[in-house]
Amino acid sequence: MAVARGGSDPAFPRDPLTLLRSRSYLVLLLMSALIGVPVSAAAFGFLALVGEIQPLLYTDLPRSLGFDETPGWWPLPLLGLGGLLVGLTIQHLPGNGGHEPSEGFETTGPPTAAHLPGILLAALATLCFGAVLGPEAPLLALGAGLAAGAVRMVKRDPPQQAVAVLGAAGSFAAVSSLLGSPLLGAFLLMEASGLAGPMMALVLVPGLLASGIGALIFVGLGSWTGLGTYSLALHNVPDAADPTITEFGWALLIGVSAAVAGVGIRRLATRLRTHVEKRRVPATVVVGLIVAGLAVGYAEATGKAATDVLYSGETALDPFLTNSAAYSAAALLLLLLCKGLAYTVSLSAFRGGPIFPAMFVGAAGGILLSHLPGLSLTAGFAMGIGAMSAAMLKLPLVSVLLATLLLGTQGITVMPLVIVAVVASFVTTAKLTPPPTPQPEASPERGQP
Repeated sequence: MAVARGGSDPAFPRDPLTLLRSRSYLVLLLMSALIGVPVSAAAFGFLALVGEIQPLLYTDLPRSLGFDETPGWWPLPLLGLGGLLVGLTIQHLPGNGGHEPSEGFETTGPPTAAHLPGILLAALATLCFGAVLGPEAPLLALGAGLAAGAVRMVKRDPPQQAVAVLGAAGSFAAVSSLLGSPLLGAFLLMEASGLAGPMMALVLVPGLLASGIGALIFVGLGSWTGLGTYSLALHNVPDAADPTITEFGWALLIGVSAAVAGVGIRRLATRLRTHVEKRRVPATVVVGLIVAGLAVGYAEATGKAATDVLYSGETALDPFLTNSAAYSAAALLLLLLCKGLAYTVSLSAFRGGPIFPAMFVGAAGGILLSHLPGLSLTAGFAMGIGAMSAAMLKLPLVSVLLATLLLGTQGITVMPLVIVAVVASFVTTAKLTPPPTPQPEASPERGQP
């Protein structure tokens, strides 16, 4: 198997369309299919491990210590310990624990084999102990790293283009079912990487193949083990009425509000990160205690579960929407505040993905606003998810799909409202975000033109 490396190898065509018709590309597709099986199995195992450890720490452990139920203060020592483990991992293992979540959702090159242990350990400590980040970023790194490592095992010094394409296919396979649909995961990676034109087709076809196979593996393993597929899904979505003029006004307001909140979260997380980096281990412990304190305070004030604030919110969206009538406006406002702050500080120190907490914060805001006249529950829920996702991810197409595909058939009805909210959020976020500081161009070395 071989793929052109920057066009330097005359044995392979430089034009992507020519490459699509070549024999080497068929070999590349075969490799993508083969890689999709172990990568998706590894991703399923990672999610299953997280799903088993979370209740072990928060439910089984306190009972084994003699408590009738989990004490209200229980998140404090656990998140302090989680912060210690994450801080030590980032400080002492190669790879910096993976991608900095405060920088937003980004696609990078495949991590090396030496970096994978640190990435996975930091993610496990983050997710299992209750910090407010999601599993998508470590899964993408796991998929890309395993796929790239497999290529290097098969062929010494492989073409860089082959490593990049198969690494992307590994990422596709790793998140194939996490977002509820293999296609949604594919859109996420395409929009985040900025692929377009012939190059998009070059990477998309192997990625879709690996993603489809990965989805089958997730379904098969979920059925065989009885653990489910760990897929984002809603089961009881209220009926949505046709959009009204008033709701389009709400869409603009929700979009702008989400943009302001998202920009504030990112700026505060970035500032906190500069302080965390100075004293990584003790600062990460303090951040963990802050997250725990917010969860404990919310639970004591509202009588609701502290887990509303803890974790990414991926599995909490379905029961949250189903039982939304049990939350008063005051409880929703406090949940929005505590979850948003816990999300902010988690971004500054822990390791994980930003997608699911953004969705949950947006959902809480949308449900809160649905208590006001002129906004239905389903429309507010969907617009909040879409607008907050656009503000935090800066991916408008994916944000619309996240909010609408999640609602099933009701998503078609509210899609026009979601589009308006997402566009308003995306444009406002761009206006409020300062342009990146231009990097000085390197001066040419003496003796070179």
